[in-house]
Amino acid sequence: QMIGGFQVMMIVGAVLCFIVGPLTKPVDFQTIYLGIVLIIVVVSTGVTRAPKIVKTDTEWRGQLSTLAYSVTRQEGTERAFTGNYWDHHAQGCYRCICCQTALFDSKTKFDSGTGWPSFWAPISQKNIRDISDTSFGMRRTAISCTRCDAHLGHVFTDGPKPTGLRYCINSVALTFLPKAKER
Repeated sequence: QMIGGFQVMMIVGAVLCFIVGPLTKPVDFQTIYLGIVLIIVVVSTGVTRAPKIVKTDTEWRGQLSTLAYSVTRQEGTERAFTGNYWDHHAQGCYRCICCQTALFDSKTKFDSGTGWPSFWAPISQKNIRDISDTSFGMRRTAISCTRCDAHLGHVFTDGPKPTGLRYCINSVALTFLPKAKER
């Protein structure tokens, strides 16, 4: 797990509340409460760095369908309006088909009319990587999964507010985890 500057600041605050606080004044409920809140914030905002996934072509072929292998490992594209998620409206999380990394929240999905699932923002910019793509005589930005290098699709600058981006993703590069139903 990586610890960022914000987390270090929170740890220092928690230490001050629990160690230095009692030395300078009697311990009160507010000091204890503040220390507990700071520790919860540090734990809950942690950034986890998952290990890079590297597999052989044989391993990828064994794990993926023929089309998923073509798209994610060979930078192919599925035909528009044929994938499972272009017209999918359930609430949940779209994950990488190869490694299950969380990529897009359904709250950022929109109908672009292109026939591919489109999102205006990823869950985390750290989970995807932009790659310059000049294939077919065009200048585009390809998107891949940071953890396993799976080709996902492309990002364009004709999306809706607030980002103005359209992440145009191949359905076959995704798996969907529905939001848990509230009891």
